[in-house]
Amino acid sequence: MSIALSEQEIIRRESLQALRALGINPYPAEEYKVTAFAKDITDNFESKSGAYKEVVVAGRIMGRRIMGSASFFELQDSTGRLQIYIKRDDICPDEDKTLYNTVFKKLLDIGDYVGIKGYVFLTQTGEISVHTQELTILSKSLKPLPVVKRDENGNIHDGFTDPEMRYRQRYVDLTVNPEFKNIFIARSKVISAMRSYFNEQGWMEVETPILQAVHGGAAARPFMTHHNTLDMPLYLRIANELYLKRLIVAGFDGVYEFGKMFRNEGMDRTHNPEFTAMEIYVAYKDYVWMMAMVEECLEKVARAVHGVAAVQVGANEINFAGPYEKLSMYDSILKYTGINVSEMDEAALRQTCRDLAIEVDTTMGKGKLIDEIFSAKVEANLIQPTYITDYPIEMTPLAKKHRTKDGLVERFELFVNGKEIANAYSELNDPIDQRERFEDQLLLAGRGDEEAMAMDDDFLRALEYGMPPTSGLGIGIDRLVMLMTNQSTIQEVLFFPQMRPEKKAKVATADDFIAVGVPAEWVPVLNKMGFNTVEELKAANPNKVFNDLGGMRKKLKLDITMPVKEVVMGWFE
Repeated sequence: MSIALSEQEIIRRESLQALRALGINPYPAEEYKVTAFAKDITDNFESKSGAYKEVVVAGRIMGRRIMGSASFFELQDSTGRLQIYIKRDDICPDEDKTLYNTVFKKLLDIGDYVGIKGYVFLTQTGEISVHTQELTILSKSLKPLPVVKRDENGNIHDGFTDPEMRYRQRYVDLTVNPEFKNIFIARSKVISAMRSYFNEQGWMEVETPILQAVHGGAAARPFMTHHNTLDMPLYLRIANELYLKRLIVAGFDGVYEFGKMFRNEGMDRTHNPEFTAMEIYVAYKDYVWMMAMVEECLEKVARAVHGVAAVQVGANEINFAGPYEKLSMYDSILKYTGINVSEMDEAALRQTCRDLAIEVDTTMGKGKLIDEIFSAKVEANLIQPTYITDYPIEMTPLAKKHRTKDGLVERFELFVNGKEIANAYSELNDPIDQRERFEDQLLLAGRGDEEAMAMDDDFLRALEYGMPPTSGLGIGIDRLVMLMTNQSTIQEVLFFPQMRPEKKAKVATADDFIAVGVPAEWVPVLNKMGFNTVEELKAANPNKVFNDLGGMRKKLKLDITMPVKEVVMGWFE
């Protein structure tokens, strides 16, 4: 008996062994050819009943009603749930009724995967069901699923609802809360719609390195690792921008990539250290052209997911049909604070932050200070899609200087529902200017700015060969999916969000229990009763423990000597 197993887990393992003793493989290797799915059957049976005279379905058992020689159970597959009718004499036509009486009724559990061959019919109550002619066990579940109760209105009670447990055990979450699958189906539609749109324009999907010798393309703190063979440090990419621009130098007119980015920074409702971004670069374009392209692309995405351009996000209806409002960075701060920061130097900006109760530190230069003011006072007001344009040059080392406004660059960020979801430039293609910008970043790094960009000499060399005028765009896919699915936390749109290490329940060794007088053969029994440490045992009521020991001995049919009451009392001294 394992001290780590619950009573249900022990029973399921015993059922597993019983199945094998009957010559049934609980984990068969052969292909099981499924011909129909739950949603297809329930949606189409009444209009196409003739098409379902012979079906093969497969999925988990999610509920059972055993009624003597005939029973019903619910089967859940990837598309939904379906009622299954199973009759003893149909699956056991000969005298041996073991498959029904023993296997189905006693050895199968909720959560087990089974395959069903049969035909679809309507029950007397009008419910679409599959009449079983052949039952096949496909996988035995050794852990019980959480019980999710739903009332007649579909409201969940006693469900698997704790967010930490749901995110950590997503495989359980999506089994017992299948409605959350719709979020990830929508996520797939978002990416598919964007990819289709880009491909229609003739732009090429590419792949660039995740392990990079120089962390560049964004202002962020990287994850660092070491390559043993090359004996050199490497970084998980914080952006793929500089490699995609190399491909524009190489002669491609348009390239894009959906890829994972990694930033060794904080975690909250809109940030995960590992996230998905789409970046695209198109030659001979500028940021004005890119604004129009983004509006067209995002409207197509919204329609692909919802069928309409307007999407409900919390209390707001967001309309993704263009044109979107445009505000310069300086004008947006002036609009929402009444303060003109356009002519301020670093000292004045630092004082402005103090006046606005915005926390800053000495590592922040002019660009970071302006960004802090914008983040604290402007972002939350940008509900409908809004372009914030023309950023100070200090904030954007990779963007081209503004064609008419000194000290600014040709950049926009798209904000929706108070959050940034896209960032775009007229890309800097002057190699001398770019080198000077990198050198300015090195000065910030010397002041302690861990997010400052590193010098990338190979990228500068690529620019020296010549890069045509180019516009580039990055979109945070996770945040875009949050908008399209009306979710307020990034963890809801990630299959497996980053989590802190799981807290393990403290479990004492058998020797710890033996040391206080517990006979070795009784240690597993105490563990089954929920006592994983000596401290937990000593905190219990001694008389109740003694009585429960007798009950467990009888229940588990243990052939071990029951300790006398005086001995049990001694465990608590």
